[in-house]
Amino acid sequence: MTSYSLVDEAWIPVLDTNGQRRDVGLLELFAQAHDLRMIACELPTQTFALLRLALAVLHRATDGPDGEAAWLALWRDRRLPTGDVEAYLDDVRERFDLLHPKHPFYQVADLRAGNDNAFGLERLIADVPNGTPFLTSRAGLGMASMPPAEAARWLVHCHAFDTSGIKTGALGDPRVKGGRGYPLGVASVGALGGVHVEGATLRETLLLNLLPVAPGWQVADERDFPAWERPSQTAAEEPASTRGPYGLLGLYTWQSRRIRLFGDRAAITGAMISYGDQLEWQDRHLLEPMSVWGRSGPREKQQKRTPVYLPRPHDHTRALWRGLQTLLPPPPPGNEPSQRLSPRVVEWLAHLAVRNVIGNDFRVRPRATSVAYGNQMSVVDEVYSDALTMNVLVLVEHSSLRTTVIDAAADADAAVKELRRLAGNLARAAGGSAEDGATERAAERGYALLDRAFRGWLAALGPTADPAAERAAWQRLVWRAIDRLGRELVADAGPAAWAGRLIEDRPGKPVHYCSSQAEAWFRRGLARTLPMAGAAAAPQDGRQTQEVQQP
Repeated sequence: MTSYSLVDEAWIPVLDTNGQRRDVGLLELFAQAHDLRMIACELPTQTFALLRLALAVLHRATDGPDGEAAWLALWRDRRLPTGDVEAYLDDVRERFDLLHPKHPFYQVADLRAGNDNAFGLERLIADVPNGTPFLTSRAGLGMASMPPAEAARWLVHCHAFDTSGIKTGALGDPRVKGGRGYPLGVASVGALGGVHVEGATLRETLLLNLLPVAPGWQVADERDFPAWERPSQTAAEEPASTRGPYGLLGLYTWQSRRIRLFGDRAAITGAMISYGDQLEWQDRHLLEPMSVWGRSGPREKQQKRTPVYLPRPHDHTRALWRGLQTLLPPPPPGNEPSQRLSPRVVEWLAHLAVRNVIGNDFRVRPRATSVAYGNQMSVVDEVYSDALTMNVLVLVEHSSLRTTVIDAAADADAAVKELRRLAGNLARAAGGSAEDGATERAAERGYALLDRAFRGWLAALGPTADPAAERAAWQRLVWRAIDRLGRELVADAGPAAWAGRLIEDRPGKPVHYCSSQAEAWFRRGLARTLPMAGAAAAPQDGRQTQEVQQP
């Protein structure tokens, strides 16, 4: 009852290539990776955290891999090197015991608070805000206990995405005041705009995110070890002189918290969570390959130097395709450093395409994952996850396919802008204001209609596609979709908008705002925005539009 080996026990949820879900242990995960579709946890942030854990194991088992040639040998093999993984896991098996009496996995065995309180499980689970248990996905399951497999998943997730706020103060931690650990920020991965590349199988996914030890990709450092190869943590923060991070292994297994689980093989009944090792992310872009990065103006001003890079969490208000350019490798910088840096796992994939290691018909899915925190970073407001299926050439810098995709996303933005303007003009014609929410509602409808269309259009692009023809086809699709919404807005505007009113936007130059005039401006704007739409842009009812210039 005092052992639970994460090497052998089934605790990682996966989806196989037949669409069946089951749990596997670490060893089985690698042995069957070619027959598995993905790691499939209940939250995308859990999946991301477990993927980073699996990558750390694979990096160690393959000794890097040491150079691009070693990576290429792994790629050409139909299976992962299960023998090497098994040998490595056998060497560290004791450190993967969730219930080990001296060094339990990702925990501090003797962690305790001054008052020896009992601790519930709600602090371990990300979707259970304290005091509002009705919001949890565990509704009906109760919070008194959970299986060790589930506790292990939340344990890894907690080190990666735990919230900030006041926490239990651990005995032996000099940062504790009055029995409390005061806010030190969210856990390490919570600051990232996480990105990983999904292949057709879990084997492909692991290898595509496995950067080799080679110039420009990963630098070997003899001080870089995963958490399970380092001395067991104590309640106190590890000194800055020794904690690193020195490379991928330290980052992927960073101990952001000090945790102790209570229970046995039958059930985990409690968890104590305190602050662990802090991580300063500034200018770690050469170490951390699974995040979007951007320059920080405030820090550059404060430190009087350029550039200063910080991770950039994703914009949770926008679908991934609307910010696709942030994922793509930027062009070589000129005299001014790049404003943004794409994830190096994406750059690695583009590099493989340029070298013809993978075919130009290869399809891949970059997936973005991040968390929006609220109330002074002490609660999880929203978990963001989005993915796009695309041809690998979209990632290549000088590819015409890449230019076409970026321009197509801009076409959609411009068309929705015209729809937004139409909604505002109709509101003003009816005697209202363009600021009353009508414009935002119209934009939401426009993007919702184009979302599925763009994803399908992007996924269908191949290496033989004609860029001009594909963009023209996209503009025609956008025209039909946005034109339909525009007609609906005009039809629903009502008698007041049809009659309209004079509005003096500029002194002495009143303009008659009415639904027909707003529609004329809208159509002219669409024609200007989507010049390649061709016949789709022609008036469909024979009406002549009034040539009045919109102010």
